[in-house]
Amino acid sequence: MPFLGQDWRSPGWSWIKTEDGWKRCDSCSQELRSENSQCTINHSIILNNGEEEIFSNECEYAAKKRKKEHFGNNTAAHSFYREKWIYVHKESTKERHGYCTLGEAFNRLDFLSAIQDIRRFTYVVKLLQLIAKSQLTSLSGVAQKNYFNILDKIVQKVLDDHQNPRLIKDLLQDLSSTLCILVRGVGKSVLVGNINIWICRLETVLNWQQQLQNLQMTKQVNSGLTLSDLPLHMLNNILYRFSDGWDIVTLGQVTPTLYMLSEDRRLWKKLCQYHFAEKQFCRHLILSEKGHIEWKLMYFTLQKYYPTKEQYGDTLHFCRHCSILFWKDSGHPCTAADPDSCFTPVSPQHFIDLFKF
Repeated sequence: MPFLGQDWRSPGWSWIKTEDGWKRCDSCSQELRSENSQCTINHSIILNNGEEEIFSNECEYAAKKRKKEHFGNNTAAHSFYREKWIYVHKESTKERHGYCTLGEAFNRLDFLSAIQDIRRFTYVVKLLQLIAKSQLTSLSGVAQKNYFNILDKIVQKVLDDHQNPRLIKDLLQDLSSTLCILVRGVGKSVLVGNINIWICRLETVLNWQQQLQNLQMTKQVNSGLTLSDLPLHMLNNILYRFSDGWDIVTLGQVTPTLYMLSEDRRLWKKLCQYHFAEKQFCRHLILSEKGHIEWKLMYFTLQKYYPTKEQYGDTLHFCRHCSILFWKDSGHPCTAADPDSCFTPVSPQHFIDLFKF
């Protein structure tokens, strides 16, 4: 019997058992069969009899190649694992051979499911943004496929539910800037893969940016209690819970009352004190005509020079005892006597550093 799997020695045929014995059935898709027949018919008209046999072999080889690519494209880029954790090792040991890569982390930690969790969404977006800025050239072919597959799911999610468009716009802006520099200025000398593939990816990113630019927020009609119906002190408490100045500015554009609360000097002072130190205040002090400190302007000025504190609903954790990276909700098989004392939250930048070799 011939091989039935996708082995390189297999002729690519599958067989069915009938009353008359085993018969071969063509497993290739209808699309590939039509391409193969079209290729043979069109060229058999202009070729001589001696050349037809040669071209038939070439056309059959091309059809097999297309068939192989067809199966490869239908195979999911991600393999699904029951365990949502990964052992991080940077060198070979007696127990483990090789080292852990960023592509494996994308696979094992299941970022495709993580973006559906509102607590983890911002964390994954920030992680992809850092990779776009500094680690894009170090991605392997599998890591590239996983990276853009996750990014595609994120963009489609934002286009569907209209949530967090600003985060994705910033991510795509950094990614497009990096791709333009690499493709036009540097080229294939530092990129893993064909330069034409990267050009297509750049066009895809530009297309995503255009879709997000044309995104229209639909006004929801709700006859129940709305944000504007809340008392002033509750609205003020909500604003004080924000850690991002742009979120405060955006919320202040909803109603005149929220705009008045969003311009409170004490609110912006608290925000500056949360993110920055006093030494940084003194270097970029901005005063009004009356001699008061312009805390709102200071916040956006300091943001250009210094990093702000990051807040996430859920992050990856690293077990120092087991050297395992995992989502805290999923857990991992820790062998320590007191596992909780070994867990350390992993920021997006720390995640990148774990896979630098």
